[in-house]
Amino acid sequence: MTGRKGPSEAGVEPGASCSGDCSLCIWGACVTHCATCFRLPRHVIIELCNNLDARLKRETRRSNALPVPVQVLATLGFLATRTFQREIGDRLGSLSQTSAGRCQQYIRFPYNDAQQSVIKRQFYEIAGFPNLVGAIDCTHVCLKAPSMNDSAFINRKNYHSINVQVICDARGHTRFFYFSKQLCCNLLGDKGYPFTEYLITPLANPATEQERRFNSAHTRTRVTVECCFGLLKGRWLCLGPAGRTLLYTPEKVCDIILACSVLHNIALVNGVPFDVPVQPDEPMPMEPWPVQPPLGAIRRRQDLIHRF
Repeated sequence: MTGRKGPSEAGVEPGASCSGDCSLCIWGACVTHCATCFRLPRHVIIELCNNLDARLKRETRRSNALPVPVQVLATLGFLATRTFQREIGDRLGSLSQTSAGRCQQYIRFPYNDAQQSVIKRQFYEIAGFPNLVGAIDCTHVCLKAPSMNDSAFINRKNYHSINVQVICDARGHTRFFYFSKQLCCNLLGDKGYPFTEYLITPLANPATEQERRFNSAHTRTRVTVECCFGLLKGRWLCLGPAGRTLLYTPEKVCDIILACSVLHNIALVNGVPFDVPVQPDEPMPMEPWPVQPPLGAIRRRQDLIHRF
């Protein structure tokens, strides 16, 4: 076929080749188009196609099986722009479930000392807070009212949502989605969380200059998780603010959230720029945790306060 651009003409990075027919839909697209419509550059999309090829390719006796690159690009287009929800719904499920199934490959808590040492240093560089491996917070993703038990999904702002709890590192990578004493050590949380020996919250009423400096450092450090949510929702608009409602079941919405979080980490690892100003996630109204903290937690926070 004449007149068709090869990879070098289209600007695909050397060595990037797709096991599917990405040339039909990626090589002909300009860099700006990829960034705007898919939020990822061509070489990352091609790598994604190759990684998902075995899971998404379907054997069929007919000639109209949907190519893996088309499935990937259609889903990226939806996640990035939130368009054509109903039309893409069936195909979205297969790819988002596949991405969710591979989530532990990309979203992992830093278990070993070497990993934790790097993250602790990065957190310390923000505002001098020592020995942190994560900042924890929640964000809400809108969905349509479920057909069953819909009242369980109504949040404090009176709309239906999935409440997503995330731990992120100092660079905004999502690290974990669950909360247990065995994993959640040396974390920063806001006043909505219980104050424990492994989860440090701010002082409700700082009375001294040291306590005020402690709270200030806590805020400047913990804002990383709010910026993480802002970047996640800014890049993948399907997770956007109230009013942008996902028209799927809670189970499928959870798969979409996991898929976007995997793609969020892939973008950060590959240094993919995002030129739109990131707005920190708007928090839900909350009350301070009412339970009296354990004595060990109070001592630990007091030791931290003395550092400031």
